[in-house]
Amino acid sequence: MYKIERGTIFQIFAALVANLMAISDGMTVGWTSPMIPYFVSGNGHITMTQHEAEWLETWVLLGAIIGLPFTVYLVNKIGRKKSLLLASFLLLVAWTILIFVKRLEFIYLSRVIAGMGGDMAFVAAPCYIAEIADQKIRGFLSSIIYLMMLTGVLTIYITGPYAPYNTPPIIGICLLIIELAIFSMLPETPYYLLLSGNRKAAEKSLKFYRSYDSVEKELADIMLAVERQKSDNGGIKDIIKVKSYRKAFLIMTVLNAAQQFSSVNVILMNMHQILAAAGSVYLEPSLTAIIFASIMFLAAALASSTVDKFGRKMLLCLSSILTGLSLLSLAVYFHLKELKHDSMDFNWLPLVSVMVYALVYKYGLGMVPIVITAEIFASKIKALGMALVDTVYVGSALISINLYNIMKDTYGIYVPFYFFASCSFMTSLYVIFFIPETKGKTLDEIQLMLEKN
Repeated sequence: MYKIERGTIFQIFAALVANLMAISDGMTVGWTSPMIPYFVSGNGHITMTQHEAEWLETWVLLGAIIGLPFTVYLVNKIGRKKSLLLASFLLLVAWTILIFVKRLEFIYLSRVIAGMGGDMAFVAAPCYIAEIADQKIRGFLSSIIYLMMLTGVLTIYITGPYAPYNTPPIIGICLLIIELAIFSMLPETPYYLLLSGNRKAAEKSLKFYRSYDSVEKELADIMLAVERQKSDNGGIKDIIKVKSYRKAFLIMTVLNAAQQFSSVNVILMNMHQILAAAGSVYLEPSLTAIIFASIMFLAAALASSTVDKFGRKMLLCLSSILTGLSLLSLAVYFHLKELKHDSMDFNWLPLVSVMVYALVYKYGLGMVPIVITAEIFASKIKALGMALVDTVYVGSALISINLYNIMKDTYGIYVPFYFFASCSFMTSLYVIFFIPETKGKTLDEIQLMLEKN
């Protein structure tokens, strides 16, 4: 019978606890899907116009951009652990505001704070996990963050339309209190401790996360990697000047933009409205959204268990192509409906397209980038690099959501889906020709590979 080693158990436990905030963040992202209909219906405790409600999507993304300089500074200055604790506290404040306030301005403020906390958390948590993980399970551990985020999306899709308004905030608050209580007792990463000059604490941290007491060889390898990177200042100039840093940044810029221009936030934030516009008679939008999030979760779980077996590149390429096909079929359906074709014979198509999208997007394109992000940046610039590409992610989300609304209102709902499908197909070409395979390599080996290629 296979026995899981002690260090592996501690790594998995740390990854689960560190990513409880991702459940909260997933709830934040998906919150607008059931809540916009609630606010604009006139039956909610706050009444909004459609335009005011759409700003709920934008403010959370603007909050992430506002939080960028704080994220870059704090993840390097106070460490991965303390930054993640601070981010969890901000998310806790955001949910608390939603419970007690009754004014639109404070709802917007809550979304800004949630964006700031989410931005910091999605930099600090992958940094932490990549730097404590054994290379054999690094892909699996790094992908847990998306599993937890999808748990949050599923939670909001289940509770949002059916439970009282205060239920999601209470769930978010409870999760974050648990994280703050437990994660505060775990050690900082050995990489950060060595960067800070604390060798004794780094050794103690490494022993905690390994199944063997003699960690001298691994500690020496980490020290060598840290010393090699200390010649660089770890600033924006180094990302431009150092070849390996520059390549890592370019790769992650493309992948983070590709995620958004494959319409993920558009669909997550507008699921109920898109399904209603499709006019499918098979399932009500709220139930379809729950099934959609469930399929995404299962696909993410499958991807997390196979990313260290099949590698990053193959999953990305296959996912990009199939995502493009599912979006293309959705665009064709809406186009035919716009042209007044009888859609009764194929009104099953949007439902099937959305479900296939949930499966194929999350199996690769929606999971693998976070794994690569956590391992492709050198420790010296990890916080800055991840924060910058997270800004690309947020900026791309803002652009994609606004493009969707503009194209939908100006030309018809089918036009943005043609555009998103094209972006997905182009992503597959970039993956084939420019993405290196990082499976099974140490963090230092990845840097050496980027320098040579």
